[in-house]
Amino acid sequence: MADLFDSDPSERDLKAAEAPRPLADRLRPRSLADVIGQQAVLGADGPLGAMLGAGALSSLILWGPPGVGKTTIARLLAKATDLHFIQISAIFSGVPELRKVFEAAKMRRGNGQGTLLFVDEIHRFNKAQQDGFLPHMEDGTILLVGATTENPSFELNAALLSRSQVIVLTRLSLVDLEHLAERAERELDRRLPLTGEAREALLEMADGDGRALLNLIEQVMAWKLSGKLDTDALAKRLMRRAAKYDKSGDEHYNLISALHKSVRGSDPDAALYWFARMLEGGEDPRFLARRITRMAVEDIGLADPQAQTACLDAWQTYERLGSPEGELALAQAVVYLALAPKSNAVYKAYKAARQLAQKTGSTMPPAHILNAPTKLMEQQGYGTGYQYDHDAQDGFSGQNYFPDGVKRPVLYSPPERGFERELKKRVEYFAKLRTRRDGGAG
Repeated sequence: MADLFDSDPSERDLKAAEAPRPLADRLRPRSLADVIGQQAVLGADGPLGAMLGAGALSSLILWGPPGVGKTTIARLLAKATDLHFIQISAIFSGVPELRKVFEAAKMRRGNGQGTLLFVDEIHRFNKAQQDGFLPHMEDGTILLVGATTENPSFELNAALLSRSQVIVLTRLSLVDLEHLAERAERELDRRLPLTGEAREALLEMADGDGRALLNLIEQVMAWKLSGKLDTDALAKRLMRRAAKYDKSGDEHYNLISALHKSVRGSDPDAALYWFARMLEGGEDPRFLARRITRMAVEDIGLADPQAQTACLDAWQTYERLGSPEGELALAQAVVYLALAPKSNAVYKAYKAARQLAQKTGSTMPPAHILNAPTKLMEQQGYGTGYQYDHDAQDGFSGQNYFPDGVKRPVLYSPPERGFERELKKRVEYFAKLRTRRDGGAG
């Protein structure tokens, strides 16, 4: 019942309709066909388009960066399938709120109405909370649509993923953002007061985030201007958006992967770009120094033995100079690695040796290479028949050093690149000597 201070419901509705609405809300698409930038999943041949065409929408996980339409798509899917739309956020909801949602959905289902439950930031629910969705998904009480900016493979339970289809949404391209800007101009009935270059700079500031672009446009349109702003003037009035980068999240691993693969691919320009992207995002240079050194031993190895030294020197230089001067030393190491000859021969040999060690971990070394510090050990044959390599011809005895019964493998196979050309000659030389001597049998 209304109290003394309540206004008439019709009056409240009228006031709500007259209240100012953010541009992003005013431009929210009214149908899936109006959604910009996600035609790969919404088109007739896309996963969502195919589901809707067949009238068989399943539970979904919408995975993508901020501002690409996850919430909007969920609302429109509910509208297209005549399901009641409920939205909750994992940040603000707990078990009591979920119980209420499930009970209401059961009652709704009993009355013949299905429920699409949209859970924003679903990855923030813990394992027990995620498991709580399963029975209600299985009996049809809810159709779950979860939204996440993090990799579902790492953040969501396997049971939840097995009952859902992951839909990957992509950041908006500059073309998509331009379409969105034009839509905003039609809504506001005037053009952005920007030069062509400034307009492009505005789109780039949005960094693929449609909601961020509309907020920026709303700011620009609110200025009282007599002419057009150029890029410099725009930059002075607008704070540049921080790069999307979470040092503990999925983007952290995406960018270090991009840096590593650019180094491995011998592309110094791309390597420097991803290195700079991580620094701009606030990455700890010490983390980069550690990972760069790992690249040297994994992807360059003995093809250029100085690569590891160059990384350690750069790391030490950074520790002495600090930021930002020391970061140049790390950049120098990145370029050195990108242009160095590549080899993963030692890396592969190491992994193969570990596998062999796991299989044969209980076998003793051959007796002839064991020391015999006691009389009993001499009687057991320890050290008998050992050939001191320095006394052998060419300083090489060719004896077997693998356990008895373990067939001699070839673990290290250097390529003919960089310094490993020389190492390959040495490997082949000792292999030929080994076959000539009685100790060569494995």
